Amino acid sequence: MAFITIKKRTIVAVLSVLLAAIAVFATAATVIAASKPDNGITIVIDAGHGGADGGVVGVTTGTKESDINLSISKYLMKYLQNDGYNVVLTRSDSSAVSGGGKYIKREDMKARRDIVKAASPDLVISIHCNSYPVSSVKGAQAFFAANAAGEQYAKTVQSYFNDVLNARPRNAAVGDYYILNCSEYPSVLCECGFLSNSAEENLLITASYQQKVAYTIYSAVGSMFSDKTQ
Repeated sequence: MAFITIKKRTIVAVLSVLLAAIAVFATAATVIAASKPDNGITIVIDAGHGGADGGVVGVTTGTKESDINLSISKYLMKYLQNDGYNVVLTRSDSSAVSGGGKYIKREDMKARRDIVKAASPDLVISIHCNSYPVSSVKGAQAFFAANAAGEQYAKTVQSYFNDVLNARPRNAAVGDYYILNCSEYPSVLCECGFLSNSAEENLLITASYQQKVAYTIYSAVGSMFSDKTQ
């Protein structure tokens, strides 16, 4: 819709200036002077993996995907909260969502589903990093469930990824992921880059790039819900 395009151009134009300001401060929360009033919109942020499941690892540094996912998720949470959104994290530390004891992937995913359903969110955003056998492959990509309400949301996120993060544009795509299929709420899975690409890995492990990724997603969310937050 037209309002999305107009707002996106405005946000992208000032994004580099804002990100430069971010680097001066220790945390993303200090960048924004004061929180806005509650805007009535709830976002669930799912930091992928955790606990015994570290996800993929960086080809050069061996950094675990789960750690990067959590860091990006926390930056995104701060940006959204300071703009008046209600935010629910599926996990806030390195532990598995399903808690202690023996890690069982199925139980961990069900625990995420239960958090989503309890929150009744306007949108679910799952944060991940990617890997591929061909090391030259890179770029951020958004996924949505087939025949689901998340398609337009994913396409909007992808548009921002292409404008801000990707040297070559990608398309949002259908993904058969549990977190996308486990509830009726609009859901987007964000693969924020490839840890199998050493150049992208070296970006993803830095706080400044994690903030950049988070702010890009936050900007996309702002365009999606602009009619509700005016």
